[in-house]
Amino acid sequence: MAKPKNAMEIFKLLDKSNCRECGKKTCLAFAGAVFTGQKAIGDCPKLGPEIIERYATEPARHDAVADIRDDFLEKLKNEITQTDLAEAADRLRGRFSGGKLTLKVLGKDFSVDGEGRLFSDIHVNPWITVPFLSHVLYGKGLPASGKWVSFRELKNGQERYPLFQKRCEAAMKNLADLHPGFFDNMVHLFNGKQVEEQFRSDISVVLHPLPTVPVMVCYWMPDDGLASDLRVFFDRTADENLDIGSLFSLGAGLTQMFEKITQRHGLGGAFSY
Repeated sequence: MAKPKNAMEIFKLLDKSNCRECGKKTCLAFAGAVFTGQKAIGDCPKLGPEIIERYATEPARHDAVADIRDDFLEKLKNEITQTDLAEAADRLRGRFSGGKLTLKVLGKDFSVDGEGRLFSDIHVNPWITVPFLSHVLYGKGLPASGKWVSFRELKNGQERYPLFQKRCEAAMKNLADLHPGFFDNMVHLFNGKQVEEQFRSDISVVLHPLPTVPVMVCYWMPDDGLASDLRVFFDRTADENLDIGSLFSLGAGLTQMFEKITQRHGLGGAFSY
């Protein structure tokens, strides 16, 4: 597990809301308590499991991380019960009908009702449910700007980038290296769009895990002794429409989904999802 160099490194990970739910009066005081060992970083209820797993002083058990994630998911569902879903649908360019707010997730309908119950045409799992609910609650609904930035250029992304690079970009590159049909299937299965070569990669594909949060995957093939490379980019507005923890979940979750599909079907030929 990573050991923070100082209290300010911990403070940068926090949302600075001074909510006091950790038992400290301020986020700065909490950061100091974590650095000195008086508090565990998992005592902050607003940190995502990937940060807790990375900075915990002892290896986090899988079931403990799952418990933290499930608790956070329940918190979001409770907040949904206090939310005007019709207003949220208008703000996020979604659809409100029959008491449900519906957005497109990878081209498929994904809905939530006033009691926080989820409905979907795709498998419901935490990597998409947490970002989806966070987007409904807090997303500003800004339209995509068309300007692409790396994860580390987003607000609070620098500290999280090493883990994002490992869990998302490096893992996705391995899939692209091993499966020549990888990008074609991303386009056909997930309503993606292959974009022009002005992004200076051999293959560039844009996916929409949420309507106003597009993700671009750029892949450079091996050439003249140079190794292949893959980078994931977000629209410049991404951190206005989704918090950095949820953006991490989208990238890592997409990668996990691609990995499971390749294990189940292989990506050398076409298949359905």
